[in-house]
Amino acid sequence: MTEEKKPEATTETPTKEAPAATKTAATDAPATDQSRGERKERAPRRGRGGERGGRGRRPRRGDRGRERTRPEYDQKIISIRRVTRVMAGGRRFSFSVSMVIGDKKGKVGVGVGKAGDTQLAIEKAMRNAKKNLIVVPMNKEHVIPHDVHTKYASSEVMIMPAPGRGLVAGSSVRTVLELAGVRDVTAKIFSRSKNKLNNARAAVEALKQLKTN
Repeated sequence: MTEEKKPEATTETPTKEAPAATKTAATDAPATDQSRGERKERAPRRGRGGERGGRGRRPRRGDRGRERTRPEYDQKIISIRRVTRVMAGGRRFSFSVSMVIGDKKGKVGVGVGKAGDTQLAIEKAMRNAKKNLIVVPMNKEHVIPHDVHTKYASSEVMIMPAPGRGLVAGSSVRTVLELAGVRDVTAKIFSRSKNKLNNARAAVEALKQLKTN
């Protein structure tokens, strides 16, 4: 009997191409990272304000190309009250606003506005205060010439010049003197009235009595 020859097992040697492929893949990865880094350097992140690297506030559409103008008079609300009227159909609510305006250069005024909306009442008080503006006589140092003492309704106010002491006053009288631009003055409220509107009007009446020498 003839013996059949078994095929000899051939051992293939591994090719060295696979490591080469891995090397190329490994070399390609840093290249992409480097390219990304270059892109980041070329185009830095923009901030909210539009400038690169900044965090400023983006201007609104209406504010572009338009500068904010300072109002002619400074204003301060001294009281806001909700007024109720009892009608046949029920209650009706409205708002009463008392306001003081001034330019801090000698002009000051007190106004009152009433409306169903708060914003509308403020606008009415502003217009009313402009109608009641007065000019306070002062010297170059913004000091009043002499003492004044007056009474309005239940409020009684006295204002005296006090060089070097600054503005010493309380309640709404201080607001009137600040917006009028008066300095180095002392004010005293003799009445027990806590009505801010009457105190402010008493201060305006006192400033009306000032006379230049």
